[in-house]
Amino acid sequence: MPKILFVQPTQYAENGKLCKQRKINLPGLAFPLLAAYTPSNWEIELLIEVVDEINFDTEADIVAIGSMGHATFRGLEIATEFKKRGRIVVMGGYMASIAYKEAMKHVDSVVIGDAEISYPKMLQDYEDSGTVKPLYNHPIYELKNLPIPRYDLLTQKKIGAMLPVQAGRGCTYTCSFCSIACLYEGKYLFRPVDEVIRDIEEVKRLGFKRFYLIDDNIVSNPKYLKELCRKITPLKMKWASQCAIHLAKNAELLKIVRDSGCDLMSFGVESIQQDAIDSLDKPWLKANEHEQNIKILAQSGITVSTEMIIGTDFDTEDSIRETYDFIYRNRIPIPRFYILTPVPGTELHKSLKEQGRMLTDDLRLFDGTRCVHIPNKIDPEKLTEMYWWLNNKVFSVKSIFHRVLFNRNLWRNPAMLMFSLAINFHYRRYVRRKITPNIF
Repeated sequence: MPKILFVQPTQYAENGKLCKQRKINLPGLAFPLLAAYTPSNWEIELLIEVVDEINFDTEADIVAIGSMGHATFRGLEIATEFKKRGRIVVMGGYMASIAYKEAMKHVDSVVIGDAEISYPKMLQDYEDSGTVKPLYNHPIYELKNLPIPRYDLLTQKKIGAMLPVQAGRGCTYTCSFCSIACLYEGKYLFRPVDEVIRDIEEVKRLGFKRFYLIDDNIVSNPKYLKELCRKITPLKMKWASQCAIHLAKNAELLKIVRDSGCDLMSFGVESIQQDAIDSLDKPWLKANEHEQNIKILAQSGITVSTEMIIGTDFDTEDSIRETYDFIYRNRIPIPRFYILTPVPGTELHKSLKEQGRMLTDDLRLFDGTRCVHIPNKIDPEKLTEMYWWLNNKVFSVKSIFHRVLFNRNLWRNPAMLMFSLAINFHYRRYVRRKITPNIF
C-alpha cells in the first residue's frame, strides 16, 4: 500500500528554534481536503509541525509539504532532508505557487494553485510509473461536489475550539501586494450553499460548537452570504471569518451575519493613511471611515480583528506611532501587523524591482519581520525597528487590558472576551521572542 505524508511546517523564532505549541488553535483545511481526494488504497499521515515531531526516516512514498507564509522556508529545509533520504517530495500552497521556479529547485514536483485536479493526477502518475511530473498546473473553474474534508486527521491532534470550513476561494479585489490576487486575478469561486452547510453539520456532529470560514473575503457576494447565513442560523453554531470592512456599511447584511452566530471577523484595514491605502491598489477602502466602521461592528456584537501594513512609501516614524494610537484609542481587541513584503509574482514586487528598490532576492528574508525593500520616507533598518516597537507597545500588558479587559463591548460576550485575552497573551509571547504573531 503506497503512503503519502502531509507536512505543514512551523516557522522559526529569532533564536533559531522552531515555534512549538501545546495545541493548534486554527488548523488548516488544505490537507484534510486533499486527504478526502486520496484513493482508499493509499495510507495517509498528517504532521502539523507546530505540535508534531517529524520523523525523517518515514517509509512514505510521497511527502507533500505546504507553503504558508513565513513557514515556507522551514518547508524547504524539510524538503531537502526528505530528498536526501530518497523520498519523492511535492510542494503546494500559495507561496510555492507564486514562486514555483524557486520551489522547483528544492522538490521533485510543485502543484500550482488549486489541487482538486492536479493532486489526483499526481497520485495516478505515481501509481502508473513510480514518478511524478515536475509541475502540475490544472486550474479549476468551479467549486462543486467537494468531498467532506477528513476532519478525523485533525481531531486526532490537540486542537482548539474550531474546525475550518470553506465557502469560496479567491477575492474580487486585486490589491498589488496580495498573493491571493496573483493566483485568482480578481475571481471568486463559490461553493453551493448546501454543500457548505453539509460540512458545517459534520463539524457540529463531531461535537464542535464553533467553526471558521477560511474564505478571504466572504462579503464579496452579499446575496450569497445572506443565503448562507440564513441556513447557518438554525444550526445554532458560532463562527468566525475574514472580509472587507465595508460589511459595516450594509446594516441588513451585518444583522443577518450577526444573527447567524458570527462573533469574530478579521478585517484588512491596512493603514490609517489614505495615500498608503491607495498605493496598495485599494482605493475603495477609506481611512477616514475606519473608526466609524469599527464602532459599528463592535456595537453589533462582532469582535474585531484588524490587519495592518507598515512600510509603504507614505509611512514614517510618526505614522507608525499614530498607528499605535489608533489601535489603542479604538480598543481593537485583536490587532495584527506586517511589514510590507513584496512577494515575487505580485505587482508590487514587479514595480519595486523595476525601480531598483529591492534590497534582496533571498526569499528566506521575506518573512514579514524585516524590511526587504527601500521605502520613500523611512530607512529600511528603522522600519524594522519600528515594526517591533509597534508590536511591543500593542501587546504590552497595559495595552491588552485597555483594549480587551476594559472593552465594554466584549463584556456582552464573555466567551469572546476570554478568547481575545488568550490570543493577545499568545501574541505577546510570540513578540517577546521576535516572531510575527500568528494563530496556528
